[in-house]
This record gives sequence, C-alpha cells and structure tokens, in this order.
Amino acid sequence: MSASQDTIFRSLSDPTRRAIFERLCLGGEQNVVTLTEHAGISQPAVSKHLAILKQAGLVSGRQNGRQTRYAANIKGLAPLVDWTRTMSRFWDAKLDGLDLLLNRMDQ
Repeated sequence: MSASQDTIFRSLSDPTRRAIFERLCLGGEQNVVTLTEHAGISQPAVSKHLAILKQAGLVSGRQNGRQTRYAANIKGLAPLVDWTRTMSRFWDAKLDGLDLLLNRMDQ
C-alpha cells in the first residue's frame, strides 16, 4: 500500500472527518461555521479535522474575504479507488478459482 493510500485511509478512519468529507461531497463548498453547526464539535476541532483532510488531498480551501470556503476534492480519492479495484480483481480471481474447483468436484 502506498503512503498516499495510507494517508487517505487514516484520514477517513475517523467518523467525524468522514462526516465532514461526506457533508462537503453532498452539500458542496462550505465554510467552517456551517461545518461546525452540523459537526457537533467545536470550531477549532473542525479546523483540525479539515487540516488533516486537506493534507490527505481530500479537501481544498479557497479564501473568500475573511472566510475560507472548503470543498471536497473527489480526485483525492483516486488512490483509494485504485486500491479498491485491485482488491476487487484479486477477490474476483480467487472466487472464480473456487467456483471452478467446486464445479470439478461436482462432476
């Protein structure tokens, strides 16, 4: 597993960060105040979670006057998608082999 995959898994392993990321994916660009209203934690805690998501490449920030507006970076999930595809192909091959073996045993 690559370092970028590790970083993505680690950042999304926290339920609060996952919820913030999902909120940005589904709700579009938002500021920290809006994210804090829905997170159930303090604004400094939301900011720390956003920094981790940003470091993982899952979130980007855009300065808008005195506020920063955050948005999900879906392309940041590419290493995770690649890993999932690799694992899917691996297990598909294993299950196909098992299916062949069971069919031979039935004959």
